[in-house]
Amino acid sequence: MARHTTLSTRVLLVCAAIGVATGIVGGIAGVLTPVVLATVPFTYGLLLGAHVLPGIIAQEVLRLPLVAILTHVLAAVVSSAFNPAWTGRFIGTALLFGAIQEGVAALTRYRAWGAWRFFISAFIIGVLVAVVVFFAAHLSALPLWAQIAYLALSVCGPVAWTAVGLAIGASLRRAGVARQGTAR
Repeated sequence: MARHTTLSTRVLLVCAAIGVATGIVGGIAGVLTPVVLATVPFTYGLLLGAHVLPGIIAQEVLRLPLVAILTHVLAAVVSSAFNPAWTGRFIGTALLFGAIQEGVAALTRYRAWGAWRFFISAFIIGVLVAVVVFFAAHLSALPLWAQIAYLALSVCGPVAWTAVGLAIGASLRRAGVARQGTAR
């Protein structure tokens, strides 16, 4: 008798497909980063928010433990093809965002899949990104209006991308990507 494992071949393949698609989005965001930082640095948080997509989509589709972090890492590998010099940044971001998303899901024992849960992880990521990047990129040198805009966009960016990810994930579930035997 075959034993059901959480990360079956089918689950791994779904994570890989989501990882490739969202890795392309992350790679494009990585390519745009220097342009954004040079021209409109206060919008960087909105761009960085795109990196929440892998875990959000994977968790919405599969509703299983570990799929967020696995999909994030796969997406980071794909994103690295766009800018190999940033491989460490892509993987670090993937591990951080994936761990936050898994952590929030673990707090509900992987039983609560309402949109509120996804938006909590998005808000945590947004606040963390806002604070870290503000100091790391010396955004305090910007005019006050740009600092306020940066902080608002850094928190709103992951929240907005989460809404996009939930819509994509819900569409994939309706299309039958997550069959009944995979997730409950």
